[in-house]
Amino acid sequence: MTWQASLGALLEAEGARFRVWAPEARSIVVLAERAGRPLARAQLQPGDHGLFEAWVPEVRAGDRYRFQLDGEGPFPDPASRFQPDGVHGPSEVVDPGTFEWTDGKWRGVPLESLVLYELHVGTFSPQGTFAGVAAKLPELRDLGVTAIELMPVADFPGMRNWGYDGAALFAPARCYGTPDDLRRLVDAAHKHGLAVHLDVVYNHFGPDGAYAAAFSPSFFSARHRSPWGAGINLDGERSEQVRDFFIENALHWIHEYHIDGLRLDATHAMVDGGPRLFLAEFSDRVRAGAGERPVLIIAEDARNLAHAVKPVDAGGWGMDAVWSDDFHHQMRRLLAGDHESYYQDFSGTVADVAATLRRGWFYAGQRSAYHEAPRGTDPSGLPPRRFVFFIQNHDQVGNRAMGERLHHQIDPAAFRAASVVLLMAPQTPLLFMGQEWAARTPFRFFTDHHSDLGRLVTEGRRREFQRFRAFSDPMARLRIPDPQAATTFASSRLVWEERMRGPHAATLRLYRELLARRRSEPALRSESGAAFEAKAVDADTLVLRRRGAGGATLLAVARLRGAGAVELRPPLLDPRDATWTPAWSSEDPAFAEDPQPIRVEATKKKGLRIEFARPSALVLQPA
Repeated sequence: MTWQASLGALLEAEGARFRVWAPEARSIVVLAERAGRPLARAQLQPGDHGLFEAWVPEVRAGDRYRFQLDGEGPFPDPASRFQPDGVHGPSEVVDPGTFEWTDGKWRGVPLESLVLYELHVGTFSPQGTFAGVAAKLPELRDLGVTAIELMPVADFPGMRNWGYDGAALFAPARCYGTPDDLRRLVDAAHKHGLAVHLDVVYNHFGPDGAYAAAFSPSFFSARHRSPWGAGINLDGERSEQVRDFFIENALHWIHEYHIDGLRLDATHAMVDGGPRLFLAEFSDRVRAGAGERPVLIIAEDARNLAHAVKPVDAGGWGMDAVWSDDFHHQMRRLLAGDHESYYQDFSGTVADVAATLRRGWFYAGQRSAYHEAPRGTDPSGLPPRRFVFFIQNHDQVGNRAMGERLHHQIDPAAFRAASVVLLMAPQTPLLFMGQEWAARTPFRFFTDHHSDLGRLVTEGRRREFQRFRAFSDPMARLRIPDPQAATTFASSRLVWEERMRGPHAATLRLYRELLARRRSEPALRSESGAAFEAKAVDADTLVLRRRGAGGATLLAVARLRGAGAVELRPPLLDPRDATWTPAWSSEDPAFAEDPQPIRVEATKKKGLRIEFARPSALVLQPA
């Protein structure tokens, strides 16, 4: 299928066609330049639905341009493919057709095989670039993940940002490299058998450098607000063209960069009262527009809505999967004791962790004290793979005051046990960069805004934490790293050398082993939720049963807190399996520098007594 973009600077034979949506404008002029000198000036002609266009024969790839609207500006293109001088500078004409792809036989990674690895391009590698990520792809392949998920790469103001302040939504951030550098990364990932998913932000524009409003205030809703300011107009006058803009953005990543999947940021912040929900339209049109390219679409949504992953023709959004924060929150409450803010809604009991594993999320309509309203819907019947589970991600680490990771705050043995639970569960797992070796570096919130906006960001960041007991004192809040400081960004960069040393290397071996077994063990490849059981056997111990094709069974016994003994009896121990023997544990010498024995002995009536010296996980298999 040949895809044709409809917005931006579109190269054709011997020139370029410039197309922009500006329904309120009366006059639009494109100003093209080459090597800093004026090249051409052309008046765009109005067309249907607020589109303007002009054919300029002199223009070629590498030239730059801006638009004047009714004498104002000049402004960069809202659909610019590259902003080499930053989001306030001129846009660059890019020819996506000159890149020589080598992934013609690539067919993607299906949801059933998906293991996501979330990373931030700027802090993942020493270089902080697309090329830096590409250089580490062999490491990720050998780890056993099957897809990298890039935090947003649409260009943003300054040189340091998480990516959620995107201003030029079609342009890869110039501090990470050129558009072809991103293409090289995707092409190389496919060579290594890795899919590439991209986090995209369609619920707001960044606070600086987003010129969409200069072209049309209709991008924004007069009725709805988002947590970041004006809401996107998905249901008002001219919302059809606003929807087209975001759908074209998604298709541009898929066709011009061969992106395999999209993670839609904070869909709960996309307020839409239209007759056809934008998210359902998005799913339908993106899949249709992708043609033969298999594309996975995953939503981040805090509301626990089962219809997010139901088919569009059944009244759903048609998403492939949805993030489930509840598993993270239950585990963090259990392991680290967090109880403020939204953690107040979670008990952190092993029984509630087990319930979350069985359902996919915990809140299915119960009243939330934090939200002061019922939260969630019944997920019954949804396959486990529809839920993305994690014990770390950029939000749950970076939105802590100090950016500390879970393994910074709990015993290493407990972290290993939690990792076994995550990767032996049937849900779609997501790892956050560095988690696999228990990286010592934090991941902090950082920005690089101009001084006035930067000051407001710093003040707002510290003010956010005043409701937390540890930061109720203003002097304590001064310890929160300044998002604007270059050192805050630098401290978040992974130190790759540490992964080969001491406990970091042992944790990495555990993650590699878990992911290898997830691929090879028939019991862990089962797609049926009926072949999975999670149960609390006491206040500190969780049991996961996985049964695969042909009856292959594994039992993971995870002691998540303290030392102690548990006794397992039928029917938890299937009486059809004559005897159970230890297969491996998180206390094996390869995974723990100071391994503690896990003692197993048979009891009467085909039971087992397991004694744990500390938090750890033991995997049993039938003899």
